[in-house]
Amino acid sequence: MNGTTMKRIRIILEMIKFEHTIFALPFAYMGALLGSMIESKALPGWMPIVWITLAMIGARSAAMGLNRVIDRTIDGKNPRTEMRAIPAGLLKSKDVIWFIVLSLVLMLAATSQLNTLCMELLPVAVAMLVLYSYTKRFTWGCHLFLGFTQALAALGGWVAITGSFSLTAVVLYVTVAFWTAGFDVIYACQDIEFDRKEGLYSIPGRFGIAKALWIARGLHVVTAVGLFSLFFLAHLSWWYLIGLMISYLILFYEHWIVRPHDLSRLNTAFFTMNGVLSVVVFVFTCVDLAVHHP
Repeated sequence: MNGTTMKRIRIILEMIKFEHTIFALPFAYMGALLGSMIESKALPGWMPIVWITLAMIGARSAAMGLNRVIDRTIDGKNPRTEMRAIPAGLLKSKDVIWFIVLSLVLMLAATSQLNTLCMELLPVAVAMLVLYSYTKRFTWGCHLFLGFTQALAALGGWVAITGSFSLTAVVLYVTVAFWTAGFDVIYACQDIEFDRKEGLYSIPGRFGIAKALWIARGLHVVTAVGLFSLFFLAHLSWWYLIGLMISYLILFYEHWIVRPHDLSRLNTAFFTMNGVLSVVVFVFTCVDLAVHHP
């Protein structure tokens, strides 16, 4: 592999923010663990976890690559995104398309090692990954669409282990969807003027920043209720409740540091706090299951 190829790979990984896989991956593991413990009273094997991880990496990489290709013209007009790899001329669209194809192949190969239901749902997942980038062109509900797309990680983890759905799985799915939608609304506040100028749809663009932040809080209230509901549905204990209280504090802090007239700490709220939250919920769920369901 020559130096040019390595440089392109580094640029692609930076472009798709590969490290942000941490937002959804802990919830995929959480879905797998809860599904296994509830359905079979045992921890999942290592190989299903490996395949879930690879499927997640493939899915998210494909989704981000698609977003960068589909939005390349929009990104080139937006001062915040004009230096992204494609509009800045660091990569050609065809380079990213090849990366998307390879990511989808990885997703398909990993999913094929799981179960029949996962394979049957794969076209739905791919369709949602593709459609998300277009939703901002016709609906301010794009944030919710992103939420329900990213939350497929949690639902997919459950289905990958159990081969079935349940009320607990659906609650986990909705909880993660509203969590994602909420922080995406916060993130979109920085593009409000650009969205309005270009005729793009977003909750901040439609309702203004102050109302958008209240909508984000409302979405995260649903997240809080969903996480609390899992305590009963999954028969968890006080270890999970400790993690739950920490996650509530993180959500509160996330909203406290972002104000309608002060978005200076928006990136902290979006990237740092949400990455920490997903890890905290997963870790305390693991500890709970290890202590009370040996």
